[in-house]
Amino acid sequence: MGKIIIVGGGAAGMAAAVSGAKNGHQVHIYEKNEKLGKKIYITGKGRCNVTNACDIEDLFANMVTNGKFMYSSFYGFTNQDVMKLLEDAGCPLKIERGNRVFPVSDKASDVTAAFSRLLRGLNVEIHYRQEVKALLLEDGACRGIVTGDGKKVRADSVLIATGGLSYPTTGSTGDGYKMAAEAGHKITECFPALVPFQVKEQDVAMLQGLALKNIGVKILKGSKVLYEDFGEMLFTHFGVSGPVLISASSYVGKQLRKGPLELSVDMKPALTKEQLDARLLREFSQLLNKQFKNSLGSLFPSKLIPVIISRCGISPEKQVNEITKEERRQLAEVTKDFRLTLTGLRGYSEAIVTQGGVSVKEVNPSTMESKRMPGLYFAGEVLDIDGVTGGFNLQIAWSTGWLAGMHMGQGG
Repeated sequence: MGKIIIVGGGAAGMAAAVSGAKNGHQVHIYEKNEKLGKKIYITGKGRCNVTNACDIEDLFANMVTNGKFMYSSFYGFTNQDVMKLLEDAGCPLKIERGNRVFPVSDKASDVTAAFSRLLRGLNVEIHYRQEVKALLLEDGACRGIVTGDGKKVRADSVLIATGGLSYPTTGSTGDGYKMAAEAGHKITECFPALVPFQVKEQDVAMLQGLALKNIGVKILKGSKVLYEDFGEMLFTHFGVSGPVLISASSYVGKQLRKGPLELSVDMKPALTKEQLDARLLREFSQLLNKQFKNSLGSLFPSKLIPVIISRCGISPEKQVNEITKEERRQLAEVTKDFRLTLTGLRGYSEAIVTQGGVSVKEVNPSTMESKRMPGLYFAGEVLDIDGVTGGFNLQIAWSTGWLAGMHMGQGG
C-alpha cells in the first residue's frame, strides 16, 4: 500500500483519488479552495454536462488535440463507467440532445456531492485551503510536495491535476504548468479554447442577445474553408458565441492568432438561393403594398431585420411591389452569406478549457506517469489534450484521472 498525493480536487483529481483508494492506497488530496470540484459547479451553466453517452469510438472523433493519446484512458475508464460510478453513488443521470449527460436534478453540486461520498467512504484525506508550492524532487524522482507554508510532505507518487488557465476564479491559475516545467517537462503554448469570438463589425451590437437556431456557419481564410458546421449561435455585445461557434474556436484559434478570419452565416441553410428567391417572391406577392421594412417578419426575428435591411442596401421605405429582381438577389445573398470578420477570441475568464499544456510526448499514455520524472503523474486539463463541447472535456478528466490513480503508489 502506497501513499499518494493528488494536487487539485477537481474532476481529474477526484477520479484519481477514488481509483487510487480502491486500489488500497492511502490517498491525500491537496485543494487550495474551500471545497472540491469548484469548476464543476459552473460547467454546463451550473447543470454539469458530466460526459457524452456516445459510442466509445465517437469520443475520439470529438477530440481536438492529441486524441490518440487518450486510447488507454478512454478504454480503461469509459463514459459508461463514469455514469455507473455516479449513479451507484446516488447521483441519477439523464441523457439529453446530442447524447449529453446531466444529473436528473440539473444540479452540478450533486456530481461533486456523489464524489465526496465516495471519497469519504474510501477514507481519502482532503486538505482544504492547502496550496502546493513545489514538488519534492530528489535523486531524479518525485518524492512528495512542498506546501504553501513550506512544509515537506513525502509520498510514493504525486499527481498534478490542477486544471488549466480557464475560469481562473475557480483556482485554475496555471500552478501545474510551473511545477511540471520545474520537473523538466515541456509546456506547449496555452490558449483559451471553447470560447466566444470577437468581431469587427459594429452592427452586431444591435443583435446582442439574439440566438439563431438551425443556421450554417463557415469560417474562411480567403477562399479556404477552415471549419464548417450547423447548429445554434448567439450574438453578444462583442461578437458571436453559442455552441456551434464555441466548438469552432478550438479548431481555428491558432489561425486566428495570425490574423482575422471571415465568418459566413447561412440563415436559411435548408434552402438553395433559387428556392430562397422563390420563397421571397411568394412572400412579397402577398405584401405588394407594404413597405420593405414591414415585409420580413416571417423570414427573420425582428431584432435582425434592421441589420439585414441595412446590409442588403434596399431602402426600408420602398414598397414591396417596387423591389427589383436584382434587389431580391442581394437580399438572398445577405441571407445565405451574412459576413462577419472574426478578430480574436475572448480570454480565459470565458474559456471552457485551455488548449495546450504539458506535452503528451513526455507522459506515458498507459499509466499517465511522467517519462522524465518517476513518481510524477498528470491528469485532466493540465495536459495538452482538449475536445469539443458536449461532455468530452470532463470525460478526458475522469478517464485520465482514473488511469493515473490505478497506476500510482507502486513505487516506494
